[in-house]
Amino acid sequence: MHLPGLSFEFFPPQGVQASFRLWEAVSELSPLGPEFVSVTFGAGGAPHDLTLETVKAIMIRFDLNVAAHLTCSGATRETTLAVADSYSDAGVREIVALRGDPPSGADAFRPHHDGFEDSCELISALAHLNQFSIRASAYPDPHPESPAPGADVEWLKRKVDAGASSAITQFFFEAESYFRFRDACDAARIDVPIIPGILPIEDWRRMKRFAKRCGAHVPAWLADAFEVALRDDRHDLLAISVCTELCSDLLDGGVEHLHFYTLNKPHLTREVVRALRAAPTADLRYVA
Repeated sequence: MHLPGLSFEFFPPQGVQASFRLWEAVSELSPLGPEFVSVTFGAGGAPHDLTLETVKAIMIRFDLNVAAHLTCSGATRETTLAVADSYSDAGVREIVALRGDPPSGADAFRPHHDGFEDSCELISALAHLNQFSIRASAYPDPHPESPAPGADVEWLKRKVDAGASSAITQFFFEAESYFRFRDACDAARIDVPIIPGILPIEDWRRMKRFAKRCGAHVPAWLADAFEVALRDDRHDLLAISVCTELCSDLLDGGVEHLHFYTLNKPHLTREVVRALRAAPTADLRYVA
């Protein structure tokens, strides 16, 4: 099993304690040598300018390549592209371009009357600026708004045709979900890197609710295993084992890069990477 390229997602902090947690997370994970880190845009109601400030601080303090998220939900084209300009002025050369969630209180996404219709329009506009490498999102398990089987592959192809040079997937829990999606993308002649997104399970019950909102399939065997682990006080041990095994399966299947959704909590991600590096040829199925 080869060792992968790595990247980590963080979100902007709101408040002093959240800032301490973020900088602790970046400090602990940056020595692992990520190819880039990403910073989310307005997640959890955070003001959008916090993304820019967080990006600049990470670049200055840790000398890391940062891919800044950018969404078009609830904003005009002018406002969205002004944010892109501010990223460029700060030295950002990679953007993760997303549609974004519906505004708070809305039950579905509706574009701003003077905004981008969808992520494809946003990607196209960014590509015409010729200032950024653009990463898009991808969905091995169907997006909650996906109208039909195969629609997520078709949508990714549109993003690539618009100018995306790579994609990062939503999280998933079985390697076969990623491989099926990758094969379908190959058949559709999508020829950009598709980086699997990995979510170490920090809180099983909270993750279940989050997965339901995102459309990520939670297999029955995983639910059964965590219910037992919670009773036996082995939650984190199982989380590390499950995540390490998933990553191992992906690497055995030819994956070159893993993108971790850290939730600004470094411990599980760090332990998974250490396990992969410490036992690159071992069968990790029985760690826990």
